[in-house]
Amino acid sequence: MTATTITPTTFRQKMTDVLGLIRFSHTVFALPFALLAAMLAWREVPFQSRQLLGILLCMVFARAAAMAFNRLVDRDYDARNPRTAQRHIPAGKLSPLFVTLFTLGCVAAFVASTLLFLPNPWPLRLSIPVMLFLLGYSYAKRWTAFCHYWLSAALMLSPIATWIAITGQISWIPVSLAAVIFFWVGGFDILYATQDVDFDKSQKLNSLPAKFGVVGSLRIALISHLITIICLFVFWKLSGLGPLFLVAVICVSLLLAYEHWLVRPGDLTRVNTAFFNVNAVISLGLLVAAALDLWFFSAGSVHG
Repeated sequence: MTATTITPTTFRQKMTDVLGLIRFSHTVFALPFALLAAMLAWREVPFQSRQLLGILLCMVFARAAAMAFNRLVDRDYDARNPRTAQRHIPAGKLSPLFVTLFTLGCVAAFVASTLLFLPNPWPLRLSIPVMLFLLGYSYAKRWTAFCHYWLSAALMLSPIATWIAITGQISWIPVSLAAVIFFWVGGFDILYATQDVDFDKSQKLNSLPAKFGVVGSLRIALISHLITIICLFVFWKLSGLGPLFLVAVICVSLLLAYEHWLVRPGDLTRVNTAFFNVNAVISLGLLVAAALDLWFFSAGSVHG
């Protein structure tokens, strides 16, 4: 039996594989909304650096656990799908045992990170139910075509959980932001799923493209994004943000229209561009606009 030597090169490769497994770069879809909710919540209560650290750690570990678990649960399907056959487990880059241990470690780290919000007990109390809901998404395609909205419901928890963690309460501000995320993520996940419509049908997996076809699912995604725009204006009104954020809302509306121009029934080749590039601009753009708006127009109402 030969011992495996850990070198700086192999360690770096392992870390690269882990970050690739959990698609760490896709953290830009959810983290900006948690930070946006936090900035607004800190208008209600004084800022605490410990809370900021807690938000960052909880978001990273929760997402890492959910992504790793998804790759673990779907590894057999990934191996059969030409688009996903080179993912880390089917390609042999990471073993199922390693990914299982990594998932358990991230779950434990997520729960531990909620201790940073004490004496507010709600983050710790809700940590296990929230984690179970996040992990449950991985099984959604087995039984419902609306699995895309389970994913969006998981991501929409970020502003609500952040608000509760900071204030110990709930309000319509994070709820309206959660509605934005719900319809936005649900819509773009439908667009992303059009790539696998034939595979999903062959494997008897559920998705809206498999159920209604590409044309029908693109219409559902369009309706979802129209509702997103309405929710964005509602959030802008409820949050008390000013003209800079309003400009950002208008720009996001145009970007969503551009996203649907990119992805058409006869041309799905630009799905990845719409999925990552456009959506990254939307989430980060809204965060930056809100920060600038608060800085220039609402500085007097922010607790230091």
